[in-house]
Amino acid sequence: MKIIDKLKEDRIHISFEVFPPKTNAGFDKVLRATNRIAELKPDFISVTYGAGGGTSKNTAEIARHIKEDLGVESLAHLTCASSTKDEVINVIKNLKELGIENILALRGDIPENLSFPSEDRFRHASELVTEIHKNGDFCVGAACYPEGHPESQCSKEDIRFLKEKVDRGVDFLTTQMFFENDIHYNFLYRIREAGITVPVLPGIMPITSAAQIKRSVELSGTVFPRRFLAIADRFGDCPEAMQQAGIAYAVDQIIDLLANGVRNIHIYSMNKPEVAETIMSQLSEIVKC
Repeated sequence: MKIIDKLKEDRIHISFEVFPPKTNAGFDKVLRATNRIAELKPDFISVTYGAGGGTSKNTAEIARHIKEDLGVESLAHLTCASSTKDEVINVIKNLKELGIENILALRGDIPENLSFPSEDRFRHASELVTEIHKNGDFCVGAACYPEGHPESQCSKEDIRFLKEKVDRGVDFLTTQMFFENDIHYNFLYRIREAGITVPVLPGIMPITSAAQIKRSVELSGTVFPRRFLAIADRFGDCPEAMQQAGIAYAVDQIIDLLANGVRNIHIYSMNKPEVAETIMSQLSEIVKC
């Protein structure tokens, strides 16, 4: 089933994310984590794409397993900067053969040793969106950045590029992580004013260890509000307490979003089924309302 058709249903939708192993040796461990997350009956599970295309095969296989074996809809990530156009097209065709209906189109990180832009590679995610639609009847998602894309000069430029991407056939957007909900609400106002009307899924990242804070800043440049930094400062040296506090903070974000009319939540649970299980337990009655 296409994710956009799910999102049109008048109810709350919760989705999770997993990532494939860096090597084949870790494949079974990832599958076990994915199986536990699927038992929560999310609306879909997204599967990230490996840097440099190294885990693209595992992405496709995990997405197939989620859909066919576990009976949960899957969303396969696909990046284009790290692969040639022919390689990307082959991945799209493989996903189609596996029965995958949903793809998240991403540019991805540009390899350090690559001269970019390169004629044999897609330069932007917008080009990838067009190519995906050329090769099948897919539901296409894309990323957006409430705090601005790290490479954009200003928010107006960022939204202009986002509008171009959506106009090429993006069905829904998923945000980069954020930790202050007002950032999301302001972002929604600005993109709606710009004519971007597709569903936007806020991406919530439960920070369960102090090390995650540094990684999150390095990857996305996200800003942590003072109240979250106080939590990390107080509980960061105690892993169990930090996990509990991080999950509680994420649940608080989700409840506020739902209370303010947001109906779709994407949770960056990664390969931590215990985090996904705790969140769903704390939302058990809320998601029914």
